[in-house]
Amino acid sequence: MQRRKFLKNSTTAAAAVISVPFINSCQEEVTIPKKLAKTIRPIAICTWNFENATAKAWQVLKEGGSSLDAVQQGAMIEEADVNNQTVGVGGRPDRDGNVTLDACIMDKDGNCGAVLAMQNIASPVSVARKVMEETPHVMLAGKGAEKFAYEQGFEKTNLLTEQSKKEWLEWKKTSQYKPIINIENHDTIGILAIDKKGDISGACTTSGMGYKYAGRVGDSPIIGAGLFVDNEIGAATATGVGEEVVRTVGSFLIVELMRQGKSPQEACEEGVKRIMAKNKDRTDFQIGFIAINKNGETGGYCIQPGFTYRTYSEEGHIDNSSMSFLKG
Repeated sequence: MQRRKFLKNSTTAAAAVISVPFINSCQEEVTIPKKLAKTIRPIAICTWNFENATAKAWQVLKEGGSSLDAVQQGAMIEEADVNNQTVGVGGRPDRDGNVTLDACIMDKDGNCGAVLAMQNIASPVSVARKVMEETPHVMLAGKGAEKFAYEQGFEKTNLLTEQSKKEWLEWKKTSQYKPIINIENHDTIGILAIDKKGDISGACTTSGMGYKYAGRVGDSPIIGAGLFVDNEIGAATATGVGEEVVRTVGSFLIVELMRQGKSPQEACEEGVKRIMAKNKDRTDFQIGFIAINKNGETGGYCIQPGFTYRTYSEEGHIDNSSMSFLKG
């Protein structure tokens, strides 16, 4: 009896000693990134080398603004740049000659808004935010999105510039659909930010693939594919051939990998490798991911060279041109 009582008490005590720290440890690793000696915040990160976008986001963050304002205003910089032919005014049209824009935005509380295949509105990311804040919906598409934008005070704008029109007319001579890697087949800009309070937001905006079928929508405005934010864990956004990102719910996958304990870099690498596991021996497309976790750690990975991303924090305005890629 004494021996059984001793063993019972010993087992119970051992379970208490082992299980509580073990459970707590698992919870910390699964749900929250490990605490670093130095947490980096505020910080902004965007796909490609759009230094004006990250500079604008950083200005908002440095002055104490929210991460939501930072990503919106950063994205708007590129939407207004007529020399950027993959987003906003001046974006490449579809094969019918119409510029159709997609965008989404997501805040720290998981609220989100998106517009798809919208015409005649210069800043789709701003309309997406209005969808999030002023409607019970997440997505508005086509003519409905355009009508809503007018109701919210946005002006009708001719998005097709002379340069983009000239190139489209030249393309029509052959109508050969072979998007150029890193030029015509990326979603232009995905931008993530953490503000001084530690809150995370993200935005993504694009004119989509040049000379696409009318009505085509890629990953950029799809929450979970082109963008995903979890304020406890981090955020991710994608660029490249949107169809492949949609098939793997890429940005959500990367955030979930970070939830499991992977660093942003490790998560991005795994996201790309999962896509390529379903596209063995393909060399005709590009996918790139960037990610940030709650501590301000960042990462990026792509299939082929040519993709880059930019960060802006107190550590400086950094062009990550030497980021790693899968195929040499």
